[in-house]
Amino acid sequence: MTRYFTGAVAALAGMAMQVQAEAWDMPTPYPDATFHTVNVHEFAKDVNEATDGALEIKVHSAGSLFKHPEISKAVRSGQVPAGEFFLSLLANDNPVFGADSLPFLATSYDQAERLWAAQKDVISDLLDEQGMMVLYAVPWPPQGLYTTKEITSVDDLSGLKFRTYNATLEEFANLAGAAPTQVEVPDIPQAFSTGRVEAMITSPSTGANSKAWDFLSHYTDIQAWIPKNVVVVNKRAFQRLDEGVQQAVLDAAAKAETRGWEMSRAETDEKVAILEENGITVVEPSDELMEGLRDIGAQMLENWKADAGDAGAALLDAYQQ
Repeated sequence: MTRYFTGAVAALAGMAMQVQAEAWDMPTPYPDATFHTVNVHEFAKDVNEATDGALEIKVHSAGSLFKHPEISKAVRSGQVPAGEFFLSLLANDNPVFGADSLPFLATSYDQAERLWAAQKDVISDLLDEQGMMVLYAVPWPPQGLYTTKEITSVDDLSGLKFRTYNATLEEFANLAGAAPTQVEVPDIPQAFSTGRVEAMITSPSTGANSKAWDFLSHYTDIQAWIPKNVVVVNKRAFQRLDEGVQQAVLDAAAKAETRGWEMSRAETDEKVAILEENGITVVEPSDELMEGLRDIGAQMLENWKADAGDAGAALLDAYQQ
């Protein structure tokens, strides 16, 4: 009888846990091979293990559930509880979101860490107003220039069809005299192969994962900026969780941020080597090209300051201290 009673209690406890268990759909924009997505899968695994299955996060990668520009809106509206997206996609909402995509403002990982430290509170406040909270942010490797021919000056970019993915890069393309064309990561190979685009600035990770050697010839290591992806959660969905589960999510997020920055650093040299091994011509930028690009960056920074107002000024002050 005692054994039967003990087994019944255990069964009822298991049923109670199943009833209380919650499943979250989490859209992400990039394929599973991308290190950001690998990190998200690890984050989801950590949450599941830390909560003993009380919260299961199902990752929907490569824009399969929501396309990249729609992910933040889906989290904000509560269509999904959590999601990952490129932070500067929200620059149209407020220029502060695009600070990490300003050319030559932060070009090393140490500078990128300082910029995120200066940016995080402002970003958190802005997302809070939209009903979201930041879980963690992870940078891409420094951005390089991919082209179908050698580029030695900004003038060589004039007239080229230039891949963009946010307002900041569209401004960059216009200032360089190029023709901006919106293209998301999964569509890069087809866009180049069909002639929709002839140049892009993106990370070594995206170039290698897209097998850029199949459709272009040159990678110029301009190290223009170090943008970030951010993982956010809908505040109401988070607040519905038990306190212990909330803490498990926050702990897993802190772990994911540390791991993601380490992964990003490792990606840089590894993916540039893969580009070179597969026939891409990897070159150091000419002084003339860098001078022209920095001029564009300086102009964009001035424009950004005018648009970002007091919040932007405070962010820059904190970053430059």
